[in-house]
Amino acid sequence: MTTTWSAEALQQVAEADELEIAVRRADGTLRRATPIWVVSAGNQVYVRTWYRRSTGWFGRVLESGRARVHVPGLDADVTVDDLGTADREIVDDAYRAKYGARYGAGSVERMVGDEAAATTLRLDPEP
Repeated sequence: MTTTWSAEALQQVAEADELEIAVRRADGTLRRATPIWVVSAGNQVYVRTWYRRSTGWFGRVLESGRARVHVPGLDADVTVDDLGTADREIVDDAYRAKYGARYGAGSVERMVGDEAAATTLRLDPEP
Protein backbone atom coordinates (compact mmCIF):
# COMPACT_ATOMS: atom_id res chain seq x y z
CA MET A 1 0.00 0.00 0.00
CA THR A 2 1.40 3.36 -1.02
CA THR A 3 0.82 6.34 1.24
CA THR A 4 0.40 9.75 -0.36
CA TRP A 5 2.07 12.99 0.62
CA SER A 6 -0.06 15.57 2.41
CA ALA A 7 -0.52 18.97 0.80
CA GLU A 8 1.52 20.47 3.65
CA ALA A 9 4.42 18.04 3.10
CA LEU A 10 4.43 18.76 -0.64
CA GLN A 11 4.55 22.49 0.09
CA GLN A 12 7.51 22.01 2.46
CA VAL A 13 9.35 20.05 -0.24
CA ALA A 14 8.55 22.71 -2.83
CA GLU A 15 9.92 25.46 -0.57
CA ALA A 16 13.10 23.60 0.42
CA ASP A 17 16.24 24.29 -1.57
CA GLU A 18 17.54 20.80 -0.79
CA LEU A 19 16.38 17.61 0.83
CA GLU A 20 18.63 15.61 3.13
CA ILE A 21 18.45 11.88 2.48
CA ALA A 22 19.82 9.28 4.89
CA VAL A 23 19.81 5.73 3.56
CA ARG A 24 18.62 2.94 5.86
CA ARG A 25 21.00 0.06 6.44
CA ALA A 26 19.71 -3.52 6.57
CA ASP A 27 19.60 -3.29 10.39
CA GLY A 28 17.42 -0.15 10.17
CA THR A 29 20.06 2.35 11.29
CA LEU A 30 20.67 5.43 9.20
CA ARG A 31 23.75 6.39 7.23
CA ARG A 32 24.90 10.02 7.20
CA ALA A 33 22.47 12.33 5.41
CA THR A 34 23.37 13.74 2.01
CA PRO A 35 21.87 17.01 0.73
CA ILE A 36 20.34 16.74 -2.75
CA TRP A 37 18.00 18.71 -4.98
CA VAL A 38 14.36 17.68 -4.71
CA VAL A 39 11.19 18.50 -6.61
CA SER A 40 7.53 17.79 -6.26
CA ALA A 41 5.24 17.33 -9.24
CA GLY A 42 1.81 15.80 -9.58
CA ASN A 43 1.57 15.11 -5.81
CA GLN A 44 4.79 13.10 -5.94
CA VAL A 45 8.32 13.78 -4.68
CA TYR A 46 11.32 13.11 -6.94
CA VAL A 47 15.11 13.19 -6.63
CA ARG A 48 17.94 12.59 -9.09
CA THR A 49 21.69 12.45 -9.15
CA TRP A 50 24.05 13.78 -11.84
CA TYR A 51 24.68 10.25 -13.07
CA ARG A 52 23.73 6.67 -12.21
CA ARG A 53 26.28 4.85 -10.08
CA SER A 54 26.39 2.01 -7.62
CA THR A 55 28.32 4.00 -5.00
CA GLY A 56 27.39 6.86 -2.69
CA TRP A 57 23.91 7.65 -1.51
CA PHE A 58 22.33 6.71 -4.85
CA GLY A 59 23.70 3.17 -5.01
CA ARG A 60 22.92 2.55 -1.36
CA VAL A 61 19.34 3.80 -1.62
CA LEU A 62 18.73 1.57 -4.64
CA GLU A 63 20.04 -1.38 -2.65
CA SER A 64 18.00 -0.70 0.49
CA GLY A 65 14.87 0.80 -1.06
CA ARG A 66 14.33 2.84 2.10
CA ALA A 67 15.54 6.14 3.50
CA ARG A 68 14.74 8.96 5.88
CA VAL A 69 14.35 12.42 4.42
CA HIS A 70 14.40 15.87 5.95
CA VAL A 71 13.45 19.34 4.79
CA PRO A 72 12.63 22.20 7.15
CA GLY A 73 9.43 21.24 8.95
CA LEU A 74 9.34 17.67 7.65
CA ASP A 75 11.02 14.40 8.56
CA ALA A 76 9.71 11.28 6.85
CA ASP A 77 10.60 7.66 6.34
CA VAL A 78 10.24 6.81 2.65
CA THR A 79 10.36 3.97 0.21
CA VAL A 80 12.25 4.57 -3.00
CA ASP A 81 11.03 3.62 -6.47
CA ASP A 82 13.58 3.66 -9.32
CA LEU A 83 11.65 5.19 -12.22
CA GLY A 84 14.44 5.65 -14.72
CA THR A 85 13.01 7.94 -17.40
CA ALA A 86 9.34 7.35 -16.53
CA ASP A 87 7.60 10.66 -15.74
CA ARG A 88 10.58 12.41 -17.32
CA GLU A 89 8.79 15.41 -18.77
CA ILE A 90 7.01 16.43 -15.57
CA VAL A 91 10.15 15.90 -13.49
CA ASP A 92 12.34 17.82 -15.98
CA ASP A 93 9.83 20.70 -15.91
CA ALA A 94 9.79 20.68 -12.11
CA TYR A 95 13.61 20.90 -11.96
CA ARG A 96 13.66 23.76 -14.46
CA ALA A 97 10.92 25.66 -12.63
CA LYS A 98 12.41 25.24 -9.17
CA TYR A 99 16.14 25.62 -9.82
CA GLY A 100 16.49 27.43 -13.16
CA ALA A 101 16.33 30.99 -11.84
CA ARG A 102 18.47 30.23 -8.78
CA TYR A 103 21.30 28.25 -10.33
CA GLY A 104 21.25 29.05 -14.03
CA ALA A 105 20.67 26.92 -17.07
CA GLY A 106 23.99 25.05 -16.93
CA SER A 107 23.39 23.36 -13.58
CA VAL A 108 19.75 22.67 -14.28
CA GLU A 109 20.41 21.27 -17.75
CA ARG A 110 22.73 18.70 -16.19
CA MET A 111 19.83 17.58 -13.98
CA VAL A 112 17.46 17.21 -16.93
CA GLY A 113 19.92 15.61 -19.33
CA ASP A 114 19.61 11.99 -20.41
CA GLU A 115 22.10 10.64 -17.88
CA ALA A 116 20.50 12.39 -14.90
CA ALA A 117 16.95 11.64 -16.06
CA ALA A 118 17.79 7.93 -15.98
CA THR A 119 18.43 8.27 -12.23
CA THR A 120 14.95 9.54 -11.31
CA LEU A 121 13.71 8.19 -8.00
CA ARG A 122 10.22 8.68 -6.59
CA LEU A 123 10.03 8.96 -2.81
CA ASP A 124 6.85 7.64 -1.22
CA PRO A 125 6.10 8.21 2.47
CA GLU A 126 5.90 5.06 4.54
CA PRO A 127 2.57 4.52 6.31
